[in-house]
Amino acid sequence: MIKIAYHHLYAHPLPEGHRFPMLKYELIPAQLLHEGIIQQHHLFSPDPVIEEIILLTHDSQYWEQLRDLTLPAKEQRRIGFPLNSQLLERELRITQGTIDGALFSLNGSEVSFNVAGGTHHSGSNWGEGFCLLNDQAIAANYLLNNSLCKSILIIDLDVHQGNGTAEIFQNESRVFTFSMHGDRNFPFRKERSDLDVPLPDGVEDEEYLSLLRQHLQIAFDRVKPDFVFYLSGVDVLSTDKLGKIALTKAACKERDRIVIENCKAKGLPMQISMGGGYSTNIRDIVDAHCNTYKVAFDLFS
Repeated sequence: MIKIAYHHLYAHPLPEGHRFPMLKYELIPAQLLHEGIIQQHHLFSPDPVIEEIILLTHDSQYWEQLRDLTLPAKEQRRIGFPLNSQLLERELRITQGTIDGALFSLNGSEVSFNVAGGTHHSGSNWGEGFCLLNDQAIAANYLLNNSLCKSILIIDLDVHQGNGTAEIFQNESRVFTFSMHGDRNFPFRKERSDLDVPLPDGVEDEEYLSLLRQHLQIAFDRVKPDFVFYLSGVDVLSTDKLGKIALTKAACKERDRIVIENCKAKGLPMQISMGGGYSTNIRDIVDAHCNTYKVAFDLFS
C-alpha cells in the first residue's frame, strides 16, 4: 500500500508574504481524497525526528542553534523567515515523515510520499531557501547507518539545484546525487552534485523530457542503487513565478512518469518529497503535485 506522510503543521502559518505557498500542503491531500485517488488509510502522521538521527547529517552546532532557537539573525535571513518553535516542529515532523516513508517503501509499499519535504537547500551546517533540515539527506543517512541500503540515488528535479544535498554527500560514495535545474536560478552559488544538468531559461517540454531521459539513464549507468529518493518540485511549470522553465502540466506529469516507471522497472523502492511550487494560481500547483501521486497510483495499484 502506498503511504503518504502528512501533518496539520505542514501548513504552519508563516509571516505575510510566505503564507500562499503553504496552502498547498492542506489542498494536496484534500484534492486527492476528493477525487478518490487516496483514502484516509493512505495517510499517516509522523512524529518529530530525534536528535540522534539529525546528527547523522547535520553539524552539532548548527542543530543546537536550531533546537535552542538561538540561530543568529543573519542565518535566519538566509533561511528566509524568522525561526520559532512551531516552525522547527514542522521541520522535525517533515523529516521523520520522509524517514518513515522510506521504511514503508522498503517494507512492501515500493513507493511512498511526503506531502511536504524536499528541503534540499539545507547543508550540513546551514539552512537556506526556506529549508532548515534536509529531509531526504537525513533519511538517506538513516538507511545507510542502519545497514538498510548499500547504495542510494537521489533524483532532484526541482527547478533549483539541490545544493545542500550535494554538499552533504560530496564525500559519500554510497549516495549519488543527480540534480537537473535552472542554471541561472537560485542558489546562485551552486555546489557540485555527482551529476548536474544545468538548464537555460525557457526550456520547453520536448527538450526537457529528452534531457531527462538521457541523463537519468546516465545516472543509472553510473550507480546501481538499491533505493531512490525523488524530489518532484513543480516549480518547473511555465506558470511558476520563480522557475524560469516553461513546462506544461502534461510534461511535468510525464517527467514523473519517466522517473517512477524507471524505478518500478528496476524494482527499486522509492520515496518522493514534493519540493517547490510557486505559480500565481494555486490550482496549477496543486494539480501538478496531485499528478505525481496519480502517476504512482496508476503504476502501483
